[in-house]
Amino acid sequence: MRLHRSEIAFAIFMLLLLAAGGALYLASSALSQSHDVVLNGVHKVMQTYLIVSASFLVTALAFGLFFIFPQIRSTAQEGGKLREMTQTLSARSETLEHAALTDALTGMQNRRYFDDALKEYLEEFRRIEKPIGLIVLDLDHFKMVNDTHGHDVGDEVLRQVSGCLKNFTRYHDIAARIGGEEFAVVAPNMDLEGLNKFAERIRRAVAELVIQSGNVRLKVTTSVGIAAWDGVEAPDSFYRRADRMLYQAKRQGRNRVCAA
Repeated sequence: MRLHRSEIAFAIFMLLLLAAGGALYLASSALSQSHDVVLNGVHKVMQTYLIVSASFLVTALAFGLFFIFPQIRSTAQEGGKLREMTQTLSARSETLEHAALTDALTGMQNRRYFDDALKEYLEEFRRIEKPIGLIVLDLDHFKMVNDTHGHDVGDEVLRQVSGCLKNFTRYHDIAARIGGEEFAVVAPNMDLEGLNKFAERIRRAVAELVIQSGNVRLKVTTSVGIAAWDGVEAPDSFYRRADRMLYQAKRQGRNRVCAA
């Protein structure tokens, strides 16, 4: 059984009291063995004092053992329970925070995470004066997939597209599902030319997916808008610029990449 520090301190206190009692006992024994007539009266007074002191020691020992120690023990146990509760709550808080930043269906980062990450990336890349690209994707005719095959099939499409994005993005890219059938990728250290090639690879990879869900087998395409950061615009403006390119890709026939 592991002892709390207060319990150890109490044990030391009790040992000191016992040692004092032992010393009093030895002194009393020494006095009782003395037969000096002259000091006989002094001996009696000293024995009285020793008996009173021993009584106080016994009382202190009993009080400490039956009153103080249970309270110390109870406090230590409550402290241990509070520490365990704090650790449990801390772990649960981390789990909830992870859940708050993760899309439950696909396991990707969600819109909240994406917004915070984009803001932090732009602040850092403004400082080091490096390029950063943004890709916004939206699956074509996704409503038709849900209406024709049901939401279970639609969910499988989203999971497989998200898996494709995870496979094609780099470890320092931010890939997120930002709502419905819309995804986004923050691509640091990438200018517009590199970003366009990167987006084309993703677009082709999505178009080549063969999605199997039960008896349903289908393929989907995606429209893509991209923008390279100009070094000064705010996150919202940067995102809106890429988003406008996405809708331009939709207007031009879908399954294509449009760059700002």
